Amino acid sequence: MKETLRNWLNGTVPQMVELQRILTAHPAIAPESGGSGEGKKAEALVQWLREHTPFTIETLPINDERVPERVRPNVLATLPGKDRSRAFWILTHLDVVPPGDLSQWITDPFVLEVKDGRLYGRGTEDNQQGMVSSIFAALSLYNLHMVPPLDVKLLFVSDEEVGSTYGIKALLREYPNLFGTEDCFLVPDGGSRDGSILEIAEKSLLWVKFMVEGKQVHASLPHLGKNAFLAGSDLVLRLYKELSTRYIEKDLIFDPPLSTFSPTKKEANVPNVNTIPGLDIFYFDCRVLPRYPLDDVLTTMDTVSREVERDYGVMVKREILQKNESAATPAISSLVKSLKTVLRDVRGIEGKEVGIGGNTVGVFLRQKGWDTVVWSTLDERAHTPNEYCIIENMVKDAEVMALLMLVTDL
Repeated sequence: MKETLRNWLNGTVPQMVELQRILTAHPAIAPESGGSGEGKKAEALVQWLREHTPFTIETLPINDERVPERVRPNVLATLPGKDRSRAFWILTHLDVVPPGDLSQWITDPFVLEVKDGRLYGRGTEDNQQGMVSSIFAALSLYNLHMVPPLDVKLLFVSDEEVGSTYGIKALLREYPNLFGTEDCFLVPDGGSRDGSILEIAEKSLLWVKFMVEGKQVHASLPHLGKNAFLAGSDLVLRLYKELSTRYIEKDLIFDPPLSTFSPTKKEANVPNVNTIPGLDIFYFDCRVLPRYPLDDVLTTMDTVSREVERDYGVMVKREILQKNESAATPAISSLVKSLKTVLRDVRGIEGKEVGIGGNTVGVFLRQKGWDTVVWSTLDERAHTPNEYCIIENMVKDAEVMALLMLVTDL
């Protein structure tokens, strides 16, 4: 069976490349990043699926007045299994990040180029590699007359790159019966170069915007003002020190094993040197071990903020930009054990369970109690200039996915 699947998938490489070419040609960039959303890309994908697959295709739109279609697309393709009451899901995302500095690209980021076994273009690895692998894995079963034990459902979501507001988060809210209580999920949106890493846990994510409001005056009379920049700078240091020394426990499944609290973005204040700024705005990116409630972290931030208000006579406000509490998939779950078995049998790889500091759509599924593993074989070119997908990785991952679709006890 393994050899039969492998031979069929190897014979479809030209079709895989062509689908990558079609997907790459449609920039799917969020409005927040200057784009018009995933509409054209989803339309091209649906057309290809209807022309080349037997899957049942559904669209799950989410309203968004900012894009030309007035909705953000989410696409579901289903291959029926013997047991229609449960499903094995593979989730990938339609959207991509902007190409960035075009002078750093050796190709047009939205015109696929095939070279030395690689597919160059924005989105080819993140997340079209997993998308194409999942499609051809399911197609291999159909064409080889192998009926999966469970329904196989391929879900292509919007908005993953900027928070999933119009993707998986909205689907969980607006389509409450979409997922079954006994379903399980594979998310090929992270991994390692050798395919050994199984991500079963993610740190909780907290993005906070701080606004320090003082009083703007001429720099020759600083005593008449309240320097928001000075107070904000002290607040940054106090927050970093307090958070880093309070939340110190380690969990070796993660790298790094500690919670991290990073001051990142800083907005401009005054345009000239001789003015005391009355407003200072900065941001923190916090990746917190799941054992610590994010509300506790926010309480600590508020305590430090009140101290700075008292010491400098300013007002500190904060705004939560993202707040995702995390949970873990048990290492003893059937999904984890089955994936490790398939990797060992097919690729000779010993899978290793890890946690990560980033967030994928998996975090929202684990919050609801579903077993979810993030896995794929990647050269880790996501978000970089000259992003590429290794064709061999795409094909080998499809083989693993196809065999996982045939496991009876997920």
